[in-house]
Amino acid sequence: MEGTITNFLYLICISLFIIGLKKLSHPDSARTGNLLAAAGMISALIITLVTPLPGGGDNNYGWIAGGILVGTIIGLVAAKKIKMTAMPEMVSLFNGLGGACAMLLSIVEFYNHPMGAPLLSGQMITTFFALFIGSISFTGSLVAYGKLDGFLRDSLVVPAPKVVNLLLLLIILAVCGYTLVQPELNFNYVIVVLVLSLIYGVTFVTPIGGGDMPVVISLLNSFTGLGAALAGLIYGNQVMLVGGVLVGASGTILTMLMCKAMNRSLMNVIIGGFTSSGGVSAESGDQVAKVATYTDTAIMLKYAQKVIVVPGYGMAVAQAQHTVHDLEKRLEEEGVSLKYAIHPVAGRMPGHMNVLLAEADVPYPSLMDLEEANKEFASTDVVLVIGANDVVNPAAKTDTASPIYGMPILDVELAKNVVVLKRSMNPGYAGIQNQLFFGERTRMLFGDAKSSLSKLIDEINNV
Repeated sequence: MEGTITNFLYLICISLFIIGLKKLSHPDSARTGNLLAAAGMISALIITLVTPLPGGGDNNYGWIAGGILVGTIIGLVAAKKIKMTAMPEMVSLFNGLGGACAMLLSIVEFYNHPMGAPLLSGQMITTFFALFIGSISFTGSLVAYGKLDGFLRDSLVVPAPKVVNLLLLLIILAVCGYTLVQPELNFNYVIVVLVLSLIYGVTFVTPIGGGDMPVVISLLNSFTGLGAALAGLIYGNQVMLVGGVLVGASGTILTMLMCKAMNRSLMNVIIGGFTSSGGVSAESGDQVAKVATYTDTAIMLKYAQKVIVVPGYGMAVAQAQHTVHDLEKRLEEEGVSLKYAIHPVAGRMPGHMNVLLAEADVPYPSLMDLEEANKEFASTDVVLVIGANDVVNPAAKTDTASPIYGMPILDVELAKNVVVLKRSMNPGYAGIQNQLFFGERTRMLFGDAKSSLSKLIDEINNV
């Protein structure tokens, strides 16, 4: 009877997860969806803690309470102190901790495996898989964190990464297979698989350039979800299983969408085949970029009919999202239509620009995806490119030698006028010069994005 009641309560929690995930698909209901999913998780934890252990084992409530207390303190401090520009780093770090959890659970299961119990079973295969996936997610997320934070440089290379990764995979599979056919579990082999899997997480992410981190974060997130689902299988816990499946499936779908947006295959991601951002910059030759003035730009904006803003990581660094929203409201007073064109991989993580603009209370209907925006550029009077680089580089369409060739970009060069707000002429993550900067219709407005936008608002008021 207790098991039936527990499973029914778990079903309610699972329903809250699914409803919450559905509501997260739209900004208007996202906050409610987040609260529903959180309520489902809290309820699942409470149900698990009050349910008697099979066989009447002891409940370690002291350890559990201590873990919850420490985790809560760390989470609250991180949430309060983290800057919006560092949100991708925090996501990577927390994602890695989820992978570490699956990894540690697997180690405990192996350590507690009864002597003489069969090894070649679905339970043991699942546990090895959870150990492998959790370890990759843990160290891979830490490397991603280091790259995003800047203390791990893209100059750090793994020689022949595809070969190294494939060899590691084969060795890991061989050790797992050999361990499973032994009469008894040799824990030393488990340690070997653990170490090799941790190394694989490093060699998997290290070759990937910083500009490709949005895809990596999404993929590692799906790994963590898969690890949680495997842990649910190991313990026969439906909430862990379904919750992990939801995270893993949504992360996988998002990864595939990111790959499509960057014109890369999923197999290239898995074997670490991305082009590193350490490429050689293309020479600009005798090309000269035209410099814009605040007065000329303000006049163009004030008397335009349609303006599109293309945000990038530079906007996040300058914390200019509130200022650009102020510019939007000021131009709307002049009867100007202003919208935002969001590239799928703009920023450092999926949805990075959307989060920043939502924080500034930019209306969701004002945001356009890549396909919708590309239909609008030809009829746009002014495009403001704020801190974006590779996602607007025409070389992706014309230069077959370019590392970004084939990547779908925002066709801003089709607009009547383009103004690029940027600190300097430095190239983006791909390491190549942006040919947009030298376009006939392009003007460069150098300086901090937030300061430049404030000056533009002042000039509009004075025109």
